[in-house]
Amino acid sequence: MVIWRVDPPDGEPVFAQIVHSVKRAVATGRLKIGDRLPSVRELARELVINPNTIAKAFRALEAEGVTVSRRGAGTFVAERRVVVRADERRRRFRAALESVLADAVHLGLSEPEVRKLFDAALKRFRFDEGKREK
Repeated sequence: MVIWRVDPPDGEPVFAQIVHSVKRAVATGRLKIGDRLPSVRELARELVINPNTIAKAFRALEAEGVTVSRRGAGTFVAERRVVVRADERRRRFRAALESVLADAVHLGLSEPEVRKLFDAALKRFRFDEGKREK
């Protein structure tokens, strides 16, 4: 099970790649509530990355409510909780979606192809169906 996807030449900061990797793993169920993440040192050694970069990613994950740190025990996947207001969540999602759709247009994908890919990706992610907010 590959969770840590880091590609330094990618252009996206490495700490952000780590954040996205953990969020994706939680959203798809590869990481579950209560799962322990490797320590900063373990992950830095595994990925051959500066420990400060890992620590920055872990702080960002905790600030977003994705993980929780327990002193002396490590960093764990947290219970899902909402940390931003509904209008802000929608604004962020719209911005990300528009960026993806712009990429799709420039890659020459058709609307039916985009819908098919979106539907397939949607099936891989876990949503809290009972917690819908208008």
